[in-house]
Amino acid sequence: MKIVISGYGKMGHMIESILIDKGIDDIPTENVAEIDIETAKQCVCIDFTTPDAFRSNYRLLADRFGAAVVGTTGWNDIKDEVLQYFRNSGTTMIYASNFSLGVNVTFAIVAKASALLADAGYDPYIVDMHHKHKLDAPSGTAKSLAQIVDNAMGGSTQVQSVRCGEIAGIHTVGFEGTNDRITITHEAFSRKGFAQGAVQAAIMTEKITGVHEFKDIIKKYREEKKITKSTLSKLIGASPSYITRLENGEKKNPSIDIKLKISEILDIPLSELGIDNIPGLYIVPKPDT
Repeated sequence: MKIVISGYGKMGHMIESILIDKGIDDIPTENVAEIDIETAKQCVCIDFTTPDAFRSNYRLLADRFGAAVVGTTGWNDIKDEVLQYFRNSGTTMIYASNFSLGVNVTFAIVAKASALLADAGYDPYIVDMHHKHKLDAPSGTAKSLAQIVDNAMGGSTQVQSVRCGEIAGIHTVGFEGTNDRITITHEAFSRKGFAQGAVQAAIMTEKITGVHEFKDIIKKYREEKKITKSTLSKLIGASPSYITRLENGEKKNPSIDIKLKISEILDIPLSELGIDNIPGLYIVPKPDT
C-alpha cells in the first residue's frame, strides 16, 4: 500500500509520522494534481486540505486515485454532489467530520442521550473550540453533533464557535433543563487521534468498496462483532488473565463495574481496528464507599 498525503501541513506531517511507524510508503504533496495518473491509481489519497482546495480537487481524487480518505471539512453544502460523483466513478471513499475514534464514540453517546431527553424539556446547545488557524466555523464535528441532536430532539440546535490560541479541539454538547444541566465533552489533546483514524480508514479501503462515512463503519463493527477478552483488557487496562479472575469472582475492583459498562456500550473490537487506545475517552473509577 502507498498513500498520497494531500495537504502537507501539521495534520499531513502527523499522518506521515504514523505511516512511517507502520512501514507504509507515503508521498506528501501540496498539489495533488502533480501526482501522475499511473501512480495515483495505485495509491490511497488522504486529503486534509482546505474547503476551497477540496471543492476544486474532489473530481480529480475520484477520477485518478484508487481510493480517497477525506478529513477536510467545510463542503457540506455540496455533499450530495461529491458523494454521487465518487459513486459514479466507482472509487472507494471514506469521509468524516472527525476521524478520532473517541469523537465517533461521542457521537454514539450523544445520540443516546438526545433520544432519552427528547421529551424531557431540555434545551440542547453545542460549543466548539479550536485553534485560531481553523478556517471553518462551526466545525464539521459540531455540525455532525448538531445533526445527531436535531434528528432525535427536533428543532435546530444552537452552535457557538470559539477560535483561539492553539486549541486542538474541544466539543461540548449541553442539555439545559429547569433544574439541572447535562454536558458531554470530548477534548482532543493533539491531532494524533485524528491522524490515527485517517490512517486506519486508508487501510480499510483495501477491504471495502463504496462510499462510507467513518462513523457508519464504526457502527457496523459495534453491531456485527462481539468484544473479545483481549479488547476488553485494553479498554480497562488489565491483563486477560485478570479479566478471567474477575469473571470468576476472584478479584474485586471498585472501578470495574463502570469500566465493564463502558465496554458493553462500545462493543468495538479495537484489536481488529488496529487501534490500541481510545483518544479522548476517560473512565473515572467509582469512589471508595
